[in-house]
Amino acid sequence: MASLKEKFAAKMVPMRERVQKILKEHGEMKVGDVSVAQAYGGMRSVKCMVWETSALDPIEGIRFRGFTIPELREKLPKAPGGAEPLPEGIFYLLLTGDLPTNDDVKEITAEWQKRSALPAYLLDTLKSLPKDMHPMTQFSLGILALQKDSIFEQRYRKGMSKVEHWDPMYEDAMNLLAKLPSIAGFIYRRSYKDDKQIPADMNLDWGGNMAHMVGVKDEAFKELMRLYLVIHSDHEGGNVSAHTCHLVGSALSDAYYSLSAAMNGLAGPLHGLANQEVLRWIMNLMKDLGGVPTKDQLIKYIWDTLNAGKVVPGYGHAVLRKTDPRYVAQREFALKHLPNDDIFKVVSMVYEVAPDILTQHGKTKNPWPNVDAHSGCLLYHYGLTEYDFYTVFFGVSRAMGVLAQLIWSRALGLPIERPKSVTTDWVEAQIKAAAQPK
Repeated sequence: MASLKEKFAAKMVPMRERVQKILKEHGEMKVGDVSVAQAYGGMRSVKCMVWETSALDPIEGIRFRGFTIPELREKLPKAPGGAEPLPEGIFYLLLTGDLPTNDDVKEITAEWQKRSALPAYLLDTLKSLPKDMHPMTQFSLGILALQKDSIFEQRYRKGMSKVEHWDPMYEDAMNLLAKLPSIAGFIYRRSYKDDKQIPADMNLDWGGNMAHMVGVKDEAFKELMRLYLVIHSDHEGGNVSAHTCHLVGSALSDAYYSLSAAMNGLAGPLHGLANQEVLRWIMNLMKDLGGVPTKDQLIKYIWDTLNAGKVVPGYGHAVLRKTDPRYVAQREFALKHLPNDDIFKVVSMVYEVAPDILTQHGKTKNPWPNVDAHSGCLLYHYGLTEYDFYTVFFGVSRAMGVLAQLIWSRALGLPIERPKSVTTDWVEAQIKAAAQPK
């Protein structure tokens, strides 16, 4: 049976030819216009990059290589006796565009296990950091420290053809993905559990092993980790972490530089850090209202929040105009495994009343919940009460999508990213010129 790397190599050449044909025959075709508001507004919705692994539709939601989250939960291979898809399967799909077999997934599990050992110098680096340093800072530093062993950097220094760039990038990505659960587990146990480390269990899959290494014994938590890692793995290319990885990688920086930079973007409160902000808001709500509130109490609390000029965290999305399918998947998990959890009851009640309130308030384009509105309550239920660590889980997951695309970017020979900037003086001159009679 062909290996994952061989299957990717077989798809690479036809894809290169496809892209080259598009550029040759239609390279000057316009794919969008940019407004002044978009130039000042963070390039919102400007179509100016290619991302192969997933696409986000405002109405349909995220599709991974064309598949919705419900389809992935049905079609991707699962752990023996499990009901949730294995992360190894989503990585295979993101990289190849094909649904994997059970054997395909077992191959990736075995490959990541083989590459998973953390070098002594990395452990020394992590041990040198203050235990109260934010976990995302430790995570980013740990990824960057591994750059010493970059195969891409070594081969680039020796000299290699551009068409070979994908090969060492693939090796770096596989080595890095293999180590991320162990890095995350090490940081968690050191920062929050008196440095009492739990060694990896080589009988477990990638997601199950991460659940094991943080120390949660409930088998349902392994299922949660598998689901969480799948649904957070990619979200097209325009979000901060994905775009950052692509941008840094476009300079031919290796996977370690690129992913570490992406994690620094993910750590922002307007991106991956939002999940902990949601849970903090829910916990403060329950404290202020003396536990699970009545519906009327919650409605008043939300209105008081909005009237104070604050937001309801976890509601609204830059692109989506419906309930985030990732939220729905986590809600279905909660209804199955923890229907009587008090925090879940509050999350459900907010879901019931917040969209109508936000619609009446009129300042939110999308009144529906996004993924961050739910993930924190699930992690908290299983004993992971340390909010600051939640984004590390997000980072381990997102690495699969951005690194799969990074391999494709080098396979297709995509150039360094270099958009053209303008000044406000230039914008004003263009406005003035447009107003002149023709």
